[in-house]
Amino acid sequence: MDIHRINPTPRWSDITVFNGMAHFVEVAEADTRADITGQVEQIFEQAEESLAKVASDKTRIISVTIYLTDFAHFDALNVAWEAWFEPGTAPSRACVKAELANPELLVEMAFVAAAGEEFR
Repeated sequence: MDIHRINPTPRWSDITVFNGMAHFVEVAEADTRADITGQVEQIFEQAEESLAKVASDKTRIISVTIYLTDFAHFDALNVAWEAWFEPGTAPSRACVKAELANPELLVEMAFVAAAGEEFR
């Protein structure tokens, strides 16, 4: 089976797809100084763009690992999370406290989603 790498660089690919499963990571790119709600909203917008590149959408997300720099942001994260997913479509998730490489970033999310047929 082929491995599809979208926008590969020497350090990472924006999206890697194998066996119909897309893997990608998002952090706030437009405004790293935004509060947790603003950063999460940016991540969700970027995730929708990434999903579209693999003929998928947020209803096909299988799991998300969330790296949160401070659990004081946990409640605000959950409000945005619950608003983004349609009822009954939330994926499995893990949320861990972590120090991120850029201290302005409050959250990072690693997604796994079912890609479209052309990636199988």
